[in-house]
Amino acid sequence: MKRTLLPLNALRVFDAAARHLSFTKAADELHVTPAAVGQQIRTLEEVLAVVLFRRLTRNLELTPEAERALPALREGFAQIEAAVDSMQAGQGDKVLTIGAPHAVIAKWLTPRLAAMGAGPEQRFILVPTDAGEGADFASTNMDLAIVWGVMPAEEELSGTRLAAEELVVVVAPGRAAEYAAPDDLKAAALIHYPGHSWEAWLNAVGASHPEVDGGLSVADWGLAIDAAAAGYGAARVPRSLAAGDIESGRVAALFEPSPSDEAFWLVAPPQSWRQPKVKAMVAALTGRETSP
Repeated sequence: MKRTLLPLNALRVFDAAARHLSFTKAADELHVTPAAVGQQIRTLEEVLAVVLFRRLTRNLELTPEAERALPALREGFAQIEAAVDSMQAGQGDKVLTIGAPHAVIAKWLTPRLAAMGAGPEQRFILVPTDAGEGADFASTNMDLAIVWGVMPAEEELSGTRLAAEELVVVVAPGRAAEYAAPDDLKAAALIHYPGHSWEAWLNAVGASHPEVDGGLSVADWGLAIDAAAAGYGAARVPRSLAAGDIESGRVAALFEPSPSDEAFWLVAPPQSWRQPKVKAMVAALTGRETSP
């Protein structure tokens, strides 16, 4: 018989009736009526064209065909239960899988998870994603993801913004005194990463740079902050990612931060937002109880 045609519910009833050799006791176990058990068994016998029970005066007796089939059937049910347990363990209440760009994991997410003081029973799985790319929930087992942008672009996802974002210029602390105004950055090497334009910001603040496209190009915000801390030059990055390095004195912030139309968003498929563990994490990371 094809897998799609297997009468699984009737087979489950048959297993219970075979263990008890009683439709009444099987009905008690399954929380149905004895008549419902009898109907399921009759339907199963018709579908399989096999007699499963001999109806005796006071009890039931398994036919030889039924006895031969029971061990394999029960092994199959055990394997199904194990498969379901495995699926639930991967997305259990104590396991939370979060996808985020490398820099976000290192500079923002990991420190916050540590500050939450999660006990050994709580398990986090962090999945690095590429900055600027969408969250691939289809091929991964993520519960939640952090993305950068104006708002989630994927129609099948919904999201909540972590906070309004600003971009801040950072340099090594020992160089900060050299740059009293944006135009002083003419003397600094500029650090670039995908999606960022120094030229647009310099024009907006009335400054210029002789080598606006020169300097150092890196893969993401985190490497830009690290390069600035090492003394290479100036980086302009999301303040939320640079906050820890600024507070520790690893880098110094220059000038007034500028508001950004883009921000970091927590995104997930609609079904994930209904999970208590996702709701709890969103509340912990945003300070808000609401979700999409």
